[in-house]
This record gives sequence, C-alpha cells and structure tokens, in this order.
Amino acid sequence: MSNDVTEWLAQIKALRQQLTDSINSRQAADESAANWRRLYNTEAQQRRTQMRLAQQQIETLQAQIQQLQGERTQLTSDSLPGNSAIEYEVAQIQSIEELRTKLIEVILEREGLTKALKAEQNQHAQTRKNLTAVIGDTIEQLSKNSGSSQINKKISNKLN
Repeated sequence: MSNDVTEWLAQIKALRQQLTDSINSRQAADESAANWRRLYNTEAQQRRTQMRLAQQQIETLQAQIQQLQGERTQLTSDSLPGNSAIEYEVAQIQSIEELRTKLIEVILEREGLTKALKAEQNQHAQTRKNLTAVIGDTIEQLSKNSGSSQINKKISNKLN
C-alpha cells in the first residue's frame, strides 16, 4: 500500500513538472510570437514611412516638372533657354552623337534605378514572407502547447 502511495506521489510530481514545463514552454512561445509581431510591425512601419517619403518626393518632382513646363511655355523664341539646369544642359548638346551619348546615360541610370527598386521590393516581399511564416509557426506551436495544457488539466482534475 505504501509502495502504491509512493508511486502515485512520484507520478503526481512528474505530472506537475510536465505541467510547469508546458507552461514555461508556452510562455516562451508567447514571448517569441510577441517579439516577431513587434519586428514585423517595425518593418512594416519603416516600409510605410519609406513609401510616404517616396510619394512626397514624387509629388514634389511632379510639381517641379509642371513648373518647368510652365516656364518653358513662357519662353519667347528669341530668349535664352530657361533658367533650369536641365534646359541649359540640353542646350549645350551640339551634335546627334552627344545627344545619343546623353540618352544612353539617362537610360542606363533609369535601368539601374529600376533594378534597385525591384530588388528593394523583392527584399520587402521576402521579409514579409519570412515573418509571416515564423508567426504561423509560433501560432502552431502555441496551439500544440494549449492542447497539451488541456491534457494536463484533465490529469490534474483526475488527481484532485
């Protein structure tokens, strides 16, 4: 009889240890999920800020383009090219070869900027994909832990 009681007490102790381990594991998983959510939100906020700044820059550039176009139409036929550096640079082109060279430079610069933009977009998409996967794994782990917690509760209820 005393042997049975000792055995039960050992089982109770083992079950309590399992319960404690499960609770600690769940808390660690909760903390990990919260950390990943914080990182994802930080990354998303940075991307939103970058997008807003880029949008503001686009709007500023569009306003400058409209202003330059307005200045261009105001020029008379006998006046010098406008005050803008772009119009001055264009006026300095003397031959078709210089024009072609400048056009190639501009196209290469545009392609480089386009590649950089696509690379940034791909990095953002990969970051989002990675963070989403980690959050999914964490939620799955939490679900598993809560399932084992329910089993531990049933065992505790039977012991009491």
